[in-house]
Amino acid sequence: MQGAWLYILASKPRGTLYVGVTNDIARRLGEHRDGLNDFTSRYEIKSLVYCENHATMPLAIQREKNIKHWSRAWKLALIEDANPKWRDLSKDFRG
Repeated sequence: MQGAWLYILASKPRGTLYVGVTNDIARRLGEHRDGLNDFTSRYEIKSLVYCENHATMPLAIQREKNIKHWSRAWKLALIEDANPKWRDLSKDFRG
């Protein structure tokens, strides 16, 4: 699991979303689960519903910036195209 990751977390299907990047997705998901991010902790955003692996951090950061400027409808469509049941994908990244 090398490179950089763009990821989207949700509080529930079609709920509050959080878009982020990391170079260690398993560690970062653990931080969100443990409440170390104020925003995701406050809104109980813990379910990984979308992720992309990128070769470099600058590529992942650019993708994050692009997605953060998208409308909510576009973000929901991106998630639902890849994960129509809003399954929590975090179990795929636990060690």
